Amino acid sequence: MTPIQLKIEQGDSGRLDKVLAGRLTQFSRSKLQRWISNGLVLVNGQQVADKYKVKIGDQVVVMPEGPHPIDLKPEDIPLDIVYEDDDVLVVNKPQGMVVHPAPGHPDHTLVNALMYHSPLSTINGEFRPGIVHRIDKDTSGLLMVAKNDRAHQSLAAQLKAKTTKREYIALVHGRIKEEKGTIDAPLGRSRKDRKKQAIVANGRHAVTHFKVLERYRNYTLIKCRLETGRTHQIRVHLASIGHPLAGDPLYGPRKTLPGRGQYLHARLLGFVHPTTGKEMVFTAPLPAYFQQMIANLRQGEKD
Repeated sequence: MTPIQLKIEQGDSGRLDKVLAGRLTQFSRSKLQRWISNGLVLVNGQQVADKYKVKIGDQVVVMPEGPHPIDLKPEDIPLDIVYEDDDVLVVNKPQGMVVHPAPGHPDHTLVNALMYHSPLSTINGEFRPGIVHRIDKDTSGLLMVAKNDRAHQSLAAQLKAKTTKREYIALVHGRIKEEKGTIDAPLGRSRKDRKKQAIVANGRHAVTHFKVLERYRNYTLIKCRLETGRTHQIRVHLASIGHPLAGDPLYGPRKTLPGRGQYLHARLLGFVHPTTGKEMVFTAPLPAYFQQMIANLRQGEKD
């Protein structure tokens, strides 16, 4: 179906789904909410939540869901599977792979590869089967995937209760003086740049703990532990204290280390198995390019 373009005008106020339901009376509010959650509604070119508060001048594009707005197909893409049973799968995602299909990335995603490999849960919608949590395209590392709805509910509840273990290795600009620290700052969409997240007064609660592993002349290698899992959380939090991730094209400086994106790797993942109740912890080594960069820094810059 043909995309519908709208401009938010004087008199339009409140939540996006409510405003759209008032303007596009041919569609139900529940259908519009589903389209928003599936990435079929863009505001100023970006995906937003259905509770997004519209602003005068916002440009909204609605892509009405036809039979198959994104032709989601299984693809025979190699997977680095760390663990698998009948309920869950733990995969080590490479840098550069998008987790789930969205406008602009209809295929060659982790979901396409997972669909080829195994049955997946259906709770998270048509375009994100099995996906309980996600990491950015250019972040590598561990993700837990649910193979059925019961497992998905259990894993999602653990994430909400903050009982999962998630640990990242990050290479940041500058020398962090402290041995360890905690960044407790709420996150939300940036008012200046819709592509970015930012620390905002009324944002969602976000906490990142970090510990220094090694220092170099101009960079620091750290370990980060997440209490919450907000979009771009580590990237924004570290940039906010003056130590943006090396290679980060969105929150870091232009002059940075060469590479294909931020030096951030989800090294450790832990959760309680949905069926057995056993605590499970998995680790994944740093990718080769990350290890090589550390070796270069050790050789050329370490005190």
